Amino acid sequence: MKLILTAPVDHLGVAGDVVEVKDGHGRNYLLPRGFAIQWSRGAEKQIEGIKRARDAREIRSTEHAVQVREQLEALKVSLPAQAGETGKLFGAVTAADIALAVKKAGGPALDKRSVEIGKPIKTVGTHTVGIKLTASVVAHINVDVAAV
Repeated sequence: MKLILTAPVDHLGVAGDVVEVKDGHGRNYLLPRGFAIQWSRGAEKQIEGIKRARDAREIRSTEHAVQVREQLEALKVSLPAQAGETGKLFGAVTAADIALAVKKAGGPALDKRSVEIGKPIKTVGTHTVGIKLTASVVAHINVDVAAV
């Protein structure tokens, strides 16, 4: 099955790549999760748009990654969450929640897969979270979880 990737997939490629995969993998994993679209001559024209969008949010070099890390570490990220009287959250803070909170705090748009949470955040307070920008550059930010 021939597909066009719309998101980076480990061991397969990045957004905009045309890949050949087994039918079951494409039909049961890539297509339902939105990681790829079916290849056709018309869809081939969308590749340039996908690549432009990828380049706009991609870290271009190590120097750029260091600049983004400094920008992220300077942010004050607060995240409101519902909690009980003892400070324990109803649920947990997810990587998607953190990525959205960074965006609201004035930071760059992050992919939730780049957010690395060491242990689940289930209490109110300040927690340190890693954001993997490149293989060698990781930003560590403090997320202040406040009860609502």
